[in-house]
Parts: sequence; structure tokens; C-alpha cells
Amino acid sequence: MDAFSLVVFVLAWVFALLYLPKILKSRRNPLKLPPGPKPWPIIGNFDLLGPLPHQSLHQLSLKYGKTMQLQFGSYPVFVTSSLDIAKQILKTYDHMFASRPQTAAGKYTTYEYSDLAWAPYGPYWRQGRKIYLTELFSAKRLESYEYMRIEEMREFTRRLYRNCGKTIELKDYLSHYTLSIISRIVLGKKYFSASESEKEIVTLEEFQEMLDELFLLNGVLNIGDWIPWLDFLDLQGYVKRMKKLKVRFDRFHDHVIDEHNAKRKATKNWQPKDMVDLLLQLADDPELEDLIAGGTDTAATMGDWSMSELLKKPQLFKRMILVSLANMLHGFTWELPPGMKPEDVKRDEVFGLATQRKYPTVAVAKPRLPLHLYN
Repeated sequence: MDAFSLVVFVLAWVFALLYLPKILKSRRNPLKLPPGPKPWPIIGNFDLLGPLPHQSLHQLSLKYGKTMQLQFGSYPVFVTSSLDIAKQILKTYDHMFASRPQTAAGKYTTYEYSDLAWAPYGPYWRQGRKIYLTELFSAKRLESYEYMRIEEMREFTRRLYRNCGKTIELKDYLSHYTLSIISRIVLGKKYFSASESEKEIVTLEEFQEMLDELFLLNGVLNIGDWIPWLDFLDLQGYVKRMKKLKVRFDRFHDHVIDEHNAKRKATKNWQPKDMVDLLLQLADDPELEDLIAGGTDTAATMGDWSMSELLKKPQLFKRMILVSLANMLHGFTWELPPGMKPEDVKRDEVFGLATQRKYPTVAVAKPRLPLHLYN
């Protein structure tokens, strides 16, 4: 027997001595697991997920029941559509399920899980949530931004009026409207320009592209997250895209923070006017040293944190959407583009961080109010 065969033989015996008793014991006392499809080696049940995973899971629940177990790569996954069990998970034992699994998206797009949505449940998360609720999004603070929302709503209406009679893609106009409000509330001004001729750190199209890429990469199914020993291969190229996106956001965040710091130093009796100002002021508090140290890059972390948390503020977004829709319906008469029929409006879904429509909605606006109201 040569040396290599001897090494293999010894390793096989060591493995058998260490793990065989555990395997036999697990077979004698099997866990009572929910029903589910039999997984394949390596990939598990990934073969059962179609392009719209939420619909695939619904079809599986019809076959295996409201509570089932799947295997995604190397990890078992518990899936339930039971209201009672969901209440147990999300309310009764929410502290046990609060932390998200560590994935490439959390690592590369939120500065090593320093974002409030990705940070593990613990002191850092609780302190961040406290600042989030009492400082950034208190009722008084949000009320102080009301004039910004009114000004941007007027600009939104004027933009629609200037394009009356043309076929427009509604998502572009609504995205511009919400981005303008968010940028002013979080950053103090609109840091994106409407065209390349205007001097700003990014154009509107580039900024929208960065946000679209951020949401896409936070919602994709990255093979390396589920089969860790394949992570280094980056088979889908998602990690490479995440790192590239991080560089773009670093550049943007550094520009914003540097500009705010310069204004702080140049202004006597300086008072915070936006969320970045407020976070910079809080960063000077020695009691918050642990919170700030949680990110790999303090300046970028604060900018990313405030921006992403506002994006996930459902009450504020609901209000913005309702106001914009009310103005759109009250101020304009809407028609389909020439030659397009109601049945041509496609409502197919596409999967992502949030379920979206596969095809954009297009329409033609006509003014229905006195013209002076649009100026």
C-alpha cells in the first residue's frame, strides 16, 4: 500500500469513528419535520423554483400544506403560509427571528451589515433603531419637511403639464418625484442633475440606475449564499457587480459628507437642516462611538443608512404615493397612447426585492384644469 492510499484509508476511518455514531443516533431519533419534496444533492430544491419564486412556493404549499420544509443548497428552509405560525414568528418570538442571514448583498452593499435592515439583532441594532425612531423620523421631524414635499409635488405637476399630449412612462416621472423628495430630506438638496450639462456628482439617470442595481442585487438569489463552498467562484457575477456598485456609492457618499462637513465648519452657530447633518451631529456624541464604529466607513455608512431607511419607510412612501396619484388624477385626463387598447396593457410580474411589473405603464396626459394652476 503506497503512502497516498494509506492516508486515504486513515482519513476514512477517522471520519467513520467521528460521524457514524451521530448518523446512527439521528436515524434512531428522527426529528419531526414538516412535509416537503425530496431534495437533490448539492442544489436541494432549487429546481422547483421558477422565475417567480413566490408563485412557485404557493403551488408547493397547495401540495404539501401550509407548513413545509425545503432544502435550498446547503440549508434547510422552513416555509409557512399559516397565519397562526406567522404570528408566532413575527410577533411572539420575533427576537429569535429578527436577524437576517449573512449574505453577499448585506456584506458588500450595506458596509458589512451596518444597515439597520441587515444588522444582526443586538445592542447595535437597538441603538440604531432608537435613533431612527426618535431623531430621524419623529413626527416633528417629518412635519418640518412638509414644505419640501409640497414644492416637489408642484414641480411634478409642472413636468406632467409640459409633456401633455405625449406618451410618457409613468414610472420615470414617479421615480423622479420620489427621488427628489428623498434627496432633499436626507441630503439637503438634489445631488443628481437632470442632464450631463448640469454640474452634479451624478446625473438623474445614473442615480436611478444605482438605486435599481441596489434593489436588484439585494433581491437576487446568489448561489454562493446557499452553497458556501461555491462562493469563491461567483458563478453568476453578482458579487463582482456588488463590489462595483459599492465603489460608486462610496464616491457619492464621500462627496455628500465632505460637502456637509465643509458647511458645518464654515457656518457659525450651525444647526442641522437635513438627516445627514443630524447624523453628523450625533456622530460627535462620544456615547455613540460604538454605533458609529459598527461600519467599515463612517461617512459612507451614515449616508447609506439614512438613505436606505427612508426608502423603507412605508408610511411616508404611502403618503407620497397617494398625494402624487391624487394630483395626477385631479389635474389631468389620462388616455392610452394612439393605437393601444385596454387589453394591450400587460400586468405580468417580475421577481425582485419587491414584486414589480414586467412591462412599464405608459399613458398620455391632457390638462383638465385652468392653465394658470399648472404654473
